[in-house]
Amino acid sequence: MMERDFYRIRDFVHDFDAIAAEFAERSRALERRARIRSDIAYGPRPRETLDLLLPEKQSTDAPLHVFVHGGYWRSGETADYRFVAEPVLAAGGLVALVEYDLMPGQRLPTLIDQVRRAVHWLQAHAAELGAAPDRTTVSGHSAGAHLVSYLAAAGVDEKTRPLLPELKGLLLLSGIYDLSEIPDSFLKHEAEMNLEEATAWSPLDATPCETLIRIIAYGADETPPFHEQAAALHHRIATEGQASELLPLPGRNHMNVVLDLADADSLLGRRLLDLVLG
Repeated sequence: MMERDFYRIRDFVHDFDAIAAEFAERSRALERRARIRSDIAYGPRPRETLDLLLPEKQSTDAPLHVFVHGGYWRSGETADYRFVAEPVLAAGGLVALVEYDLMPGQRLPTLIDQVRRAVHWLQAHAAELGAAPDRTTVSGHSAGAHLVSYLAAAGVDEKTRPLLPELKGLLLLSGIYDLSEIPDSFLKHEAEMNLEEATAWSPLDATPCETLIRIIAYGADETPPFHEQAAALHHRIATEGQASELLPLPGRNHMNVVLDLADADSLLGRRLLDLVLG
């Protein structure tokens, strides 16, 4: 294991548990006033479900925003992240939060496939949901940003181009894009990721497949890997001639940066709405 593990977030965020509790509390508060359809199946497995949050006024062509939570691939529940939907709902959009299987019970290819299938399902059912399939954007945090990146990229072992959804843009927040250090991190026994898996599914080595807007954001107070990998992915995408925006967020760490997604007045919240409504 590394001498100082920059991936063990709670070692660097003193109020980690308080912020996580705020996620849950704000999600419960939103549930009391929002229209929510929970546990909609997009596939046959028990965790192949999504939560749909609907705007107050129903439309036929509303923008659809999809969010994928983090948890280092081995934890996390959509119910605790519903609060991130608030700005998009207020702007008249629909928000879907995607659930997926967890490691070590399942491996990365399964999780990536689930996120891809969930977005395909949403676009196939967009008309009945009141959304326009061509107005789909996606965001993800931490491990969720890693998974979301493969909505517009092919892994090194994918010999044929995967079937990917057509999206307007991605917002990747505080993602892990080079997995080479994960097998020797504190996650060694929690996710059981091996080096072969890490090599096969590192977004820095993936092939960008779709031309769309990518916003690569991170908190300025995060640990070095999150700074370095965000910059490296931005450079990787730019060298492919595709649009990428690198967005450092002053004064934010790996946890409180998620709160900004729910704040339409924050820098991140404004960029999210620009992406969704643009």
